[in-house]
Amino acid sequence: MSSDRVVIVGAGLAAAHVATTLRDAGDTRPVTIVGDEGRRPYERPGLSKGVLQGEQRVAELFVHDDAWYAEHQVDARFGDAAVGLELAAKQVRLASGEVLGYGDLVLATGARPRLLDVPGADLAGVHTLRRIEDCETLKDAFGRGGRLVVVGAGWIGLEVAAAARKAGLDVTVLEYARAPLRAALGERIGRHFARLHERNGVDLRTGVGVAAIEGDGRVAGVRAGQEVFPADLVVVGVGAEPNVELAQAAGLDVDNGVLVDDQLRAAEHVYAIGDLANAEHTALGRLRVEHWDNAIRQGQLAGHVLLGEDAHYDWQPYFFTDQYDLGMEYVGRGSADDEVVLRGDEESGEFIAFWLRDGVVSAAMNVNIWDVNDQLRALIGRRIEPGRLADPGVDLSQL
Repeated sequence: MSSDRVVIVGAGLAAAHVATTLRDAGDTRPVTIVGDEGRRPYERPGLSKGVLQGEQRVAELFVHDDAWYAEHQVDARFGDAAVGLELAAKQVRLASGEVLGYGDLVLATGARPRLLDVPGADLAGVHTLRRIEDCETLKDAFGRGGRLVVVGAGWIGLEVAAAARKAGLDVTVLEYARAPLRAALGERIGRHFARLHERNGVDLRTGVGVAAIEGDGRVAGVRAGQEVFPADLVVVGVGAEPNVELAQAAGLDVDNGVLVDDQLRAAEHVYAIGDLANAEHTALGRLRVEHWDNAIRQGQLAGHVLLGEDAHYDWQPYFFTDQYDLGMEYVGRGSADDEVVLRGDEESGEFIAFWLRDGVVSAAMNVNIWDVNDQLRALIGRRIEPGRLADPGVDLSQL
């Protein structure tokens, strides 16, 4: 194969946007995408949102139709996983035994769900949610009804809980922290999400740790402290771990992901993007971000860097969620220790939250208020008096 070939290892959303960026710019060098799922790249947020809730079809998740790859001369190796990297020789070895040469290598191997290290974690009926087949299995199980226990009140756990309640299941959520989403949003806003789920019939328990999953071959309950919560189904949503094994074996620097600079470069002619990349942000320092928007933007950034452009990792992180009647967008990088300022009535379900660190806006979130997120993004990094942030009479564009 040509020595100027771009090989992208991993066939997720970030990978698709590398190839798309190159082709949209008219770049004609050979491009190969290698993946282990046997599917073309798709967007994962719909798995825990629209598809699981029955409002979206799996077919709507794919980045491009099947014909796009051949039409754009992108060599698609979906289902033939990379099993080894030889950086000195600039080669990628596939499970089939084929060896691909490359001029530039982009690693986009993503992440996998973190598993529980407790007795019974491998029982039938215990699930995680990452891939299309996981979503389809859960959706089928939801159709049978019963009792669901969700371990972890992060984004995946809460979205699964919302979908399960919509499907009519009895739902219990077990969370180790004092409030859902506390690490990301702090206790005050975390408790807003707690009340949302409690109003919708979820039995939410916080400050509890899971000791075991019980059952004889198949899950029957989850033990937390002295209590056993009956379960016909368990979903574990306790975070994700980056798939660093290939990179680590090849000698790349790894620490909570592959370490890359602000152009996503891990080594000469080697890049890492998406959930895999622990990247140097021009303003925020080192970050590893596991959200949809980051996968798209880092895929595009890698494409621009490969095109020779002077592009850098400099945007604010963004994510969104849909749970029951709540839809929200969040931009920035707040923390549980930041001051929270609200604009609007929290109990009405329509408000904007700002996070301030030493008087500077670190993040903002719009809840059931739309078409303002770009304005909120423009406020990140600015020192703004809290009273003005909270005052709905002050237009966001005038802050």
